[in-house]
Amino acid sequence: MTYQETVDYLYSQLPAFQKIGKKAIRPRLTNITRLCEILGNPQDNFKSIHVAGTNGKGSSSHFLASILMEAGYKTGLYTSPHLKDYRERFRINGKLVPENCVIDFVRTYAHEFQNLRPSFFEVSVALAFKTFSDEKVDVAVIEVGLGGRLDSTNIISNVDLSLITNIGFDHTDVLGHTLDKIAGEKAGIIKPGVPVVVSEYLPETRPVFTETAVRQGAPLYFAQDEWLTEGGEETIDHLHVKLVNRKDGRTYTLRSGLTGSYQEANITGVTEAVEQLRKKGYAISDEAFGLGVDKVIVNTGLKGRWQILGKQPLMICDTGHNDQAFRITLNRIQREPHRQLYFILGFVQDKDITNLSGYIPEGAIVYLCEFDSFRARKKEHLRQLEFKKAKEISIFDNVNQAIEKARQEAGAEDIIFIGGSTYLVAEINDL
Repeated sequence: MTYQETVDYLYSQLPAFQKIGKKAIRPRLTNITRLCEILGNPQDNFKSIHVAGTNGKGSSSHFLASILMEAGYKTGLYTSPHLKDYRERFRINGKLVPENCVIDFVRTYAHEFQNLRPSFFEVSVALAFKTFSDEKVDVAVIEVGLGGRLDSTNIISNVDLSLITNIGFDHTDVLGHTLDKIAGEKAGIIKPGVPVVVSEYLPETRPVFTETAVRQGAPLYFAQDEWLTEGGEETIDHLHVKLVNRKDGRTYTLRSGLTGSYQEANITGVTEAVEQLRKKGYAISDEAFGLGVDKVIVNTGLKGRWQILGKQPLMICDTGHNDQAFRITLNRIQREPHRQLYFILGFVQDKDITNLSGYIPEGAIVYLCEFDSFRARKKEHLRQLEFKKAKEISIFDNVNQAIEKARQEAGAEDIIFIGGSTYLVAEINDL
């Protein structure tokens, strides 16, 4: 099979979350454990850093990978989902793995897929572990897919650090409807004796992390208690932030390639993660740390996080799709000088967007779109959504049709934002 035929085979043969939703989730580790046993347990052959959280886990994973690359480590990076190319899920030193890597893996183990019936995600995780092992990476940054405790990535054993970014309401039908229950699932990545850093905590979540860490004998560090973030300068494409250690007064002045004030919390967690990695023997200089934060997009090829697609009018896309992430992004947009706001949005049908629709500001023009997924809200459902403050609402077949219309209508001083779903952003032609 060609590369594209191989990827199509994976989608057609294996249940995938983006196609069928939570039915694709296997809330147990038996399949991934068996699959990795067949591969020779490659997850045991490299050091790893495990990253979980509701929001920020992707950005934090890319930050850490970029920093480790700048420090001279051969670095694997596993994230999900992908936007354009399946190989975005597994990178080595920021580069996509060769297409033949995917083809050969599927050709070799397709008969095992028939016997085990693993999910698309389980196969992707196994492929990442096998690739990182074969390529003898020094360390791999592994992002959790969903939750933590029963996530397929949670069979890694050679872990030097766990990082949990924050806790919010997302995938509540799977993880629980309260913050403490969701935190309990995320805390499932805390491993015996392995240091864990928590970027942000809430009154409901701190006791959960503390209890789990004590039970596992894992040193626990709350980054917001270790570092004070002083107000930094924010531009449309960079964030400058100063961090001061609350105990010894040491400072870092960082320039981040990822913008938005919400990145301050991610950077705080990453800073404490670097401190703990240094204690584990990682040779990460201050220069490598600073360059890694600054060059994160260039080093790792990150797409879809406050990505600027054009100027005059300013056009931005962002994959943040839950209530907390969307609210923060909208606040960020409204701080930019503008005359008219255009929102090009699409949503999955199994997500409650009652609050989200209420965040759209007064007088905005809203374009709602379908996208190519079984989970997408279709036109008839999009027409039922209420955006009470919107000046105008239109429905489109796809995101690129909506972008073309917005570009025709918008002036140089306007802003066009595209988001609401990772899958919608993935279909942008210019991404």
